[in-house]
Formats: sequence, C-alpha cells, structure tokens
Amino acid sequence: MDNERYERGLEMLARVDGEQGDKVVEALADIAPDFGRLMLEFGFGDIYARPGLCLKDRELITISALAAKGACEPQLKVHIHGALNVGWTREEIVEAFMQVALYAGFPAALNAIFAAKAVFAERQ
Repeated sequence: MDNERYERGLEMLARVDGEQGDKVVEALADIAPDFGRLMLEFGFGDIYARPGLCLKDRELITISALAAKGACEPQLKVHIHGALNVGWTREEIVEAFMQVALYAGFPAALNAIFAAKAVFAERQ
C-alpha cells in the first residue's frame, strides 16, 4: 500500500469536497473499501494533486464533465459542493451548465441545473 498517495489523496479530498467527500468514502467502507482507497490514491492523490491546473479549474472541468455525461447526479452534487468550496459562485456554476447545453444537450444541462439547485438549497 502506498500511504503517501493515500495521505495526499485524503488531503486533496478535504480541500475540495470536505465533508461531502468524507461521506462518499464512508459509504464505500462496508461494501468496497478498496475502491474507496483507489479513488483517494489515484483520483485525488495523483490527479487532483498534479501541478498543471489549480483546484478551482479542476472542479469546473469535473462538474462540466459530469453534467455532460449525465446519470451522475450523486457525484455531480458532491462536486458542485466542491466547486463552491474552491471559489466558484452559484452564478458561475449555473453558467457552466448553460454552456454544457450547447454541447451535451438541454436534458443534461437541466439535470445539472436542478442538481445545483438542490446543493444551493442544502447549503443555505
């Protein structure tokens, strides 16, 4: 086991997703703890920790990709929280999803906007 990658992953997860990220890891503990560890090590310990983009840009890319992909509402909500945590505004997030409509279609953008609406309400 690579504890350095794991620890770096935990740190990046906390910086981006905070409590929401912890909930995802905890939810995997009883069914797929190895998957949770891989997600931390690779996704956050390797990819999120790379120097090429700041966390703010990484989260905008992430929510846009999840919105365009569709059928990812739980992960999209976690990363909308993350986007807010790293400095994106509600207006910027909605604008990103409006841009998604142009390339991924209105259904994908509508689903993303409604996911954002739920996250915004939760954070009030």
